[in-house]
Amino acid sequence: QVQLVESGGGLVQAGGSLRLSCAASRSIFSINSMAWHRQAPGKQRELVAMLVSSGTTYYADSVKGRFTISRDTAKNTVYLQMNSLKPEDTARYYCRSHELGSDYWGQGTQVTVSS
Repeated sequence: QVQLVESGGGLVQAGGSLRLSCAASRSIFSINSMAWHRQAPGKQRELVAMLVSSGTTYYADSVKGRFTISRDTAKNTVYLQMNSLKPEDTARYYCRSHELGSDYWGQGTQVTVSS
């Protein structure tokens, strides 16, 4: 089991940047994948970006070229660098880890992009 704590959300103007962090309670080196999801009011939670243990990354079409997922195994932390933010990026962002067939979620951090 692993506990995940997100941070770095906030209010930003359109075109601005934010970096989200997801701190894990133990080593992430062996975790199969780490991902960021988001959920806007009235909408389903969606996958934004994923980083597999091999280093392969996946991005939703809506964020390709603007968001970057990365990890620092020494700090047990996964990041989501978000650039050129748009009002439609407004949502609560959640970190998820997948290991041994189980998913673990953080509590999320709110990102609000004003126009």
